[in-house]
Amino acid sequence: MRDDINPEDRHAWRMQKKQQIMRERIARADKDQGILLVLTGPGKGKSSSGFGMLARALGHGMKVGVVQFIKGAFSTGEEAFFRHLPNVDYHVMGEGYTWDTQDRDRDVAAARAAWQIARKMLRDDSYQLVLLDELNIALRYDYLDRDTVLDDLQNRPAMQHAVVTGRYAPQELIELADTVTEMKVVKHAFKDQGVRAQKGVEL
Repeated sequence: MRDDINPEDRHAWRMQKKQQIMRERIARADKDQGILLVLTGPGKGKSSSGFGMLARALGHGMKVGVVQFIKGAFSTGEEAFFRHLPNVDYHVMGEGYTWDTQDRDRDVAAARAAWQIARKMLRDDSYQLVLLDELNIALRYDYLDRDTVLDDLQNRPAMQHAVVTGRYAPQELIELADTVTEMKVVKHAFKDQGVRAQKGVEL
């Protein structure tokens, strides 16, 4: 494009080209299937994103399941809001942060009990979206057999969506997933300013 074109025309030309590219991509995307999403990384927003998708699915009248690993020592706004809604099967299965429990046997037992519930959901096509919150942490500490988890995720019903959250997603899970987002930290109120966890933001 010529350098003497005014900025408004240049912007319009760029947006037309982008529109063409996006329309071609949309036309090529002709498959429907259940999506395995992994939300990982050290930044804030992994569980928040997962619960956002949960809300979106409920808005479409879908049945959803939630299994929370690790978390469980304190109540959260997500649990208070979602637990009693229609079409929601909600399970808080952890005993709190690993540095608080300091008991590997208890943590392993809690994770295994949680996976039994998750596994039933992942085998039941009536659940259209399953959120496995902080599953990555349970995998990182080898509380669960990784191959079993990957097999169950891979063999779920064809149209069922699964969302896995938590830091340190294992490479095998990243490779299996259809969509992976890694959250990074730019600033964090707790670490940088000593602000305790706030209701509506972290709790």
